[in-house]
Amino acid sequence: MTAGAFSSSKPGNLLCQTPYFTHRSPKLSFPDVFFPPDNRRNRFPAVSVTSENSAADLPPLVVVGSANADIYVEIDRLPGEGETVAAKSGLNLAGGKGANQAACGGRLSYPTYFVGQIGDDANGRLIRDALETSGGVRLDYVASVGGTPTGHAVVMLLANGENSIIIVGGANMCGWPSVLGDEEGLEVVKKAGVVLLQREIPDSVNIQVAKAARSAGVPVILDAGGMDTPIPPELLSYVDIFSPNESELARLTGMPTESFEDVGRAVRKFHDMGVKQVLVKLGAKGSALFVEGEEPIKQPIISAPKVVDTTGAGDTFTAAFAVALVEGKSKGECLRFAAAAASLCVQVKGAIPSMPSRESVTGLLQSLIHSPA
Repeated sequence: MTAGAFSSSKPGNLLCQTPYFTHRSPKLSFPDVFFPPDNRRNRFPAVSVTSENSAADLPPLVVVGSANADIYVEIDRLPGEGETVAAKSGLNLAGGKGANQAACGGRLSYPTYFVGQIGDDANGRLIRDALETSGGVRLDYVASVGGTPTGHAVVMLLANGENSIIIVGGANMCGWPSVLGDEEGLEVVKKAGVVLLQREIPDSVNIQVAKAARSAGVPVILDAGGMDTPIPPELLSYVDIFSPNESELARLTGMPTESFEDVGRAVRKFHDMGVKQVLVKLGAKGSALFVEGEEPIKQPIISAPKVVDTTGAGDTFTAAFAVALVEGKSKGECLRFAAAAASLCVQVKGAIPSMPSRESVTGLLQSLIHSPA
């Protein structure tokens, strides 16, 4: 399948939504999960890219989502209303939640496909180059949409590593075929080991992808990051793991999340909607996995010696966790692997540039094993 598979010349058969959405990123860290033995086939043999198995034989990580050109500006403080502040520096880097997760999968040396849309412009080429050099992420299902710019974001980075982000959807939200078929990426979705989704593309696209994955017995992880609008119940009905952070959980449920007990009560709202597993990122307090009918699994953060930039940390965790899961690691191993990857991510500026290699993640985990208690 060639790049441009999402392009469509059929009039009236294109989806275009162009919301602007903003979010403030907390310091992040993360946890553990399992898939219930319902009607899904066994998708998680104990495989490893370092084993005798060829990487081509492994069920791929398939990320369907957004790709943005991130415009980084370093500032001492956010501007007030009607105020202009000078940035200390500026930089253009590839990003977007979908592209970030795909890049992480590639950097971790796992077979990874990215399914998404970019504009036919310089920012689109920036994203292609970044993904192609991130462990060879497969771009067979990336489309260049004429007449629509690549999605982009302004990342306002403060000295403490925290950031505020403004996103313009661009090609992420425009030009998708209203009905997806195999040539739009559903074929590779049905053959995936796990599918990762976010909310920086239209919900209608996510629904079609998640439905196709469910019909093929492929687990779906939905990151809550992106649009502020309520999540369609149909989308949630196809999701195996829903992963919000504290603020997203509070916004989506209208409930407080200040304490761990508050978080648990808010999570039960998603259990009531049919989502069996909710993976909550709790910032400096770590993370927790809530499996319906079981005790929550808590995970403290793996502290970074210095936090440079939290952008992409949640995406790094999600992708690293998914990779470990497909490789057949235990729940605890998946958790530690993902937390280590996120800890390394926040030590480097930028989203895709900060994605860690497999060697660096395993090295950090080894150092934790041998460090004194």
